[in-house]
Amino acid sequence: MKYVLVTGGVVSGLGKGVTASSIGLVLKSCGLRVTSIKIDPYLNTDAGTMSPFEHGEVFVLDDGGEVDLDLGNYERFLDIKLTRDNNITTGKIYQSVLEKERKGEYLGKTVQVVPHITDAIQEWIERAAMIPVDGNEGPADVCVIELGGTIGDIESMPFIEALGQFSYRVGPGNFCLVHVSLVPVLNVVGEQKTKPTQHSVRGLRGLGLTPNILACRSTKALDDNVKEKLSQFCHVPAENIVTLYDVPNIWHIPLLLRDQKAHEAILKGLNLLGTAMEPDLTEWTARTKIYDMLQDPVKIAMVGKYVGLKDSYLSVLKALLHASVHHRKKLVVEWVEASHLEDITAEEDPETYKAAWNHLKGADGILVPGGFGDRGVQGKILAAKYARESNVPFLGICLGMQIAVIEYARSVLGLHNANSAEFDPKTPNPCVIFMPEGSKTHMGGTMRLGSRRTYLKVPDCKSAKLYGDATFVDERHRHRYEVNPDMIAELEAAGMSFVGRDESGRRMEIVELPSHPFFIGVQFHPEFKSRPGKPSALFSGLIAASCGQLDSLLNKSSHVSKAVGSGMSNGKTTYKAHQNGNYSNGLNGSLNGAYMNGNGMHH
Repeated sequence: MKYVLVTGGVVSGLGKGVTASSIGLVLKSCGLRVTSIKIDPYLNTDAGTMSPFEHGEVFVLDDGGEVDLDLGNYERFLDIKLTRDNNITTGKIYQSVLEKERKGEYLGKTVQVVPHITDAIQEWIERAAMIPVDGNEGPADVCVIELGGTIGDIESMPFIEALGQFSYRVGPGNFCLVHVSLVPVLNVVGEQKTKPTQHSVRGLRGLGLTPNILACRSTKALDDNVKEKLSQFCHVPAENIVTLYDVPNIWHIPLLLRDQKAHEAILKGLNLLGTAMEPDLTEWTARTKIYDMLQDPVKIAMVGKYVGLKDSYLSVLKALLHASVHHRKKLVVEWVEASHLEDITAEEDPETYKAAWNHLKGADGILVPGGFGDRGVQGKILAAKYARESNVPFLGICLGMQIAVIEYARSVLGLHNANSAEFDPKTPNPCVIFMPEGSKTHMGGTMRLGSRRTYLKVPDCKSAKLYGDATFVDERHRHRYEVNPDMIAELEAAGMSFVGRDESGRRMEIVELPSHPFFIGVQFHPEFKSRPGKPSALFSGLIAASCGQLDSLLNKSSHVSKAVGSGMSNGKTTYKAHQNGNYSNGLNGSLNGAYMNGNGMHH
C-alpha cells in the first residue's frame, strides 16, 4: 500500500478536501485503484451531532456513518463507496484506546498519548486503507489521507506525531506528503509573498514531516522567481511546486494538477512511475468544457434554514449541478431563508418578506431539503403549498417530504392543526411521528441511518420511470421521524399517492401528487449518491420538469435499461444513466473564482 498525505498550512479553508479528491482522481486516471481517509482532529466521535453552521453538511455513507463533507467530495470525484472507518476523529481514537484500557489490554501500563494514541492512529490508518471501496476485491494501490485543520493546531499534534512515525515505518517510496499552503498577494505591493508558506513548512519540518510537493493556493499562477525562492527555502524541488490558482469551478483542479505534472512527482515519490499509465482525463475535460459554456439558466429556489452557510447543503447543490449539466442548463440557485416566507416576517421586516417571496415565485422549480428543529417550518409549508397550488415543480427531501404531507393534510383534508410530533408533541392530528426504534435520550448515531431499500409500489408513477422502471431502489437515510402510517388511507383517498415504501409496507418513502406536473417528496437523501456521469434520478427529474423536458426524460427513462443510483442492482437491469459525456462533478467555486470546499453558486 502506498500513502499520499495532504496537509494544510497558514489558514484553514484552502481547499485541502478538493485537492485531496483531485489528487485521487488524477492517480485513478493513471490506472491505479485509490481509496481515501479523512482525519478530523475534533473530539466528537463523528459529525452526526454537529450543527451545519459549525461544520457544514453531515454526509451519510452506505453503512450509516455520519461523516465530514469531504468524504462526499471523495465519493463523487472517485466514484467510490467509503465506510465510517474512512473518517478518523480524535473522539474515535480515544474511545477505542479507553475501551482497551478498561478491558485491561495494556497489561498494567500507564496509557499515554505516545505510544498508545499514536499507535492506535497508525493501526486505524492501515486497517481503513485496506478496505475495498471501488466494488472490486482486495485493497487499493494508493490511499490518499487528508489531515484536517492547519499545521500548528494543538488538537492535531497526536496525528502529526503518528504520521511522522508512520512515514518512517512504511519507508521512502511508500509515502508522499503534499502540503497545501497560501501564497498571498498584497494589494499594496502586488507581489506574491512566500513568507507564510516558508513558516508553515518550517513548522511542518519541525514536527518531523518533510513535504515532497507544495501545492500553493494563489489568485494567479506563481512566478518562476517565486517558485525558485520557495524551492530554496522549503527544500522542495521547483518542479514539485504546483500552483492551485483561482479557477471558475473546481473541476479544473485535477486538470491543473495534470498540466503541472503533479502526478509525475507523486508517482516518482511512490516508486510507481514504471507501473502507472499517462493520466486519461478525456471525459473529465469534456465535462469541464461543457459546464464552462452553459448559458441557458434553470432557476431553483432552495428553501432552507441553514442558507447562511452554503456548505450546509453541499451534496444537494452538487446533485442539482450534475442534473442541470446533464440537461445542458446553467444552474442558478435562489437561496430562500424559510422563516422569511412567514407572516411574522411580513410584520417585522416587510422588505425581506417581499424579497423572499419574489425569489420563490421567480424560480422554475422549488426544492425543500432536510433539516432539524422547528425554525422555518411554517415557511417551508408555505413554499410547498405555493408549489402545489401553482403547479411549480417541487422536490422535498426528508423533512421536505414531511412538511409536504403536513401541508396537504391542513389544506386538502382540512385538518388545520395537523403537525409533526417533532414540532408539536401534543398535536391531535400527528401526520409525522417519532419512529419506534429511535432514542429520545441519546442523539449520536440513533437515527435511521444509511442505505435502505425502498420498494416502488406503483409501476407507472414518475419516480419509478425516473429510476428506469425499477421495482426497488437503495438510497441513504438520516431521520428520526416518519409519516404516520395510520393516516395514509385518508391522505391517499384525498389524492396523494405513496408510491414508495419500505419492505414492511408501513414506512412511507416516496410520495407523489399524480395530478401535479412534478410534485415528489422522499424520506431518503438521493443527493448522497449523485455522481458525475450518474446524476440522481430524482434531481434529474426536478431539473427536467423545471425546464420543460420532463416528458422526454420519462419516455427515455422507460426505454433505457438501468439500475439504480450509482450502479446498484434494482432487481431488473443495470443503470448506467445516459453516459453521453455531458455530466459534471463538483460545484463552481465562490463568486470570485476561488475554490473553497467547492461551495458557492451563481446568484
